[in-house]
Amino acid sequence: MNPPLVYVIMLTWNQKKDTLTCLDSLSRMTYPNYRIVVVDNGSTDDTVPAVRNQYTEVEVIVNPRNLGFTGGTNVGLRHALSQGTDFVFSINNDTLVSSDILDELISHAAPPDVGVVAPKIYYADESQRIWSVGARQHPLTLEMTDKGRNQIDTGQWEQVLERDYLLGCAQLLKRSVLEEVGLLDETFFLYYDDLDFCLRARKAGYRLLLVPQAKMWHKVAASAGGVDSPRVRYYRARSSVWFLRKHMRGLHWLIVIPYRFGSAVKALLYFAAQQRWDLAQSYLQGLRDGLALSGETGESPTDVFAHLPSLGCDRIRSNADSPLDSIGK
Repeated sequence: MNPPLVYVIMLTWNQKKDTLTCLDSLSRMTYPNYRIVVVDNGSTDDTVPAVRNQYTEVEVIVNPRNLGFTGGTNVGLRHALSQGTDFVFSINNDTLVSSDILDELISHAAPPDVGVVAPKIYYADESQRIWSVGARQHPLTLEMTDKGRNQIDTGQWEQVLERDYLLGCAQLLKRSVLEEVGLLDETFFLYYDDLDFCLRARKAGYRLLLVPQAKMWHKVAASAGGVDSPRVRYYRARSSVWFLRKHMRGLHWLIVIPYRFGSAVKALLYFAAQQRWDLAQSYLQGLRDGLALSGETGESPTDVFAHLPSLGCDRIRSNADSPLDSIGK
């Protein structure tokens, strides 16, 4: 009997070197039944021809424009499902993987109630320093806490663990989950989409597992302006508001609203201390536009960033690039 078919979906945007390095890492995987699809989000460099020339076995899908992380990834997910895949391994293009990563992940994904499986993730420049072991959710504030982040791995995270949140830069997704829960919510465009998907999967009754024997290394470094660029601050604020509107119910608002208000004040004080009024403006506009979202499109309702380069496939890479961190600095 053939092992389950896995489609590896990698989104790219103007990061040729990282993309080729990641593909080299993926080509060394020992799992016997996988296919790689690179979805390009409208790159303007020579990423696409470079991939086609150096990795002829890799399928390349070229989007005519930047669809954001959510829209671009969904193109790959739909393609994989149409080809009859059993699993999709969605990864960032700035990562490196252990050769047995798929073997380890697949070995723990068989139970019908397991929907998402992820590896232990390290910093690429400090190969034993942990970047993520998944997160647990606070029952009142609904904040996510990854207790392993920044720890040196001495064997303290070796057990398979059930998690509330697994980072979107590395998720093995079961076909049944995608068919039942749906794809990424493109209203987010980027940020909070992975947290949203994890919560939807859990609400549908699926478990999320960290498999620490599967390992990945992430090039966690600022790019495209870094965490303190106006565009990043805008989208993080915008997506956070949409996430809360989508998931908060009842008495949770009595706790979450004051908590988030304090986070917003903290963020604005930080911007003022740095005299970064551009960040404050972008942040406030993100909050405003998050309140105005209808959920019908992933496009931004504002043209405030028309003069700035578009965000690509990757979440802006930094130590604070996930919903584990509050809105503020």
